[in-house]
Amino acid sequence: MTTAALTAGLERIPDQLGFLVISEDGVLASAGELENDEHTAGVMMQMVRTACRFRLSGSTDAPFKRMSVILEDFMYVVTISGQKVFVVKRQNNQHEPINV
Repeated sequence: MTTAALTAGLERIPDQLGFLVISEDGVLASAGELENDEHTAGVMMQMVRTACRFRLSGSTDAPFKRMSVILEDFMYVVTISGQKVFVVKRQNNQHEPINV
C-alpha cells in the first residue's frame, strides 16, 4: 500500500496538527507535529494494546473502535482500521462553560 493511500483524507481533518499511521512493525507514515515521532507512536501503541485487553465477557467484537486522549491544548484521536492504528493530533478547541 502506498503512503498516499494510507494517509488519504488525514490532511483534511479540521484542526489537525499532525498524524501517525502505525502498524505492529512501526510507523508507516507521519506528518506535521508528529512527523518521525517514534516516542509518541510507542506510547499510543502501548495504550492501544492495554485498551484491547479489556473485553466484555463473551464478546467477539473489538473492545473499541476509537479512543481520544484529551489534553488542555490538544487531543489525540486514535482509530484502528485494517491492522493499522491511525493517530491524529488535533487542536482542542474547548468552549468555556456558560454561567447563567
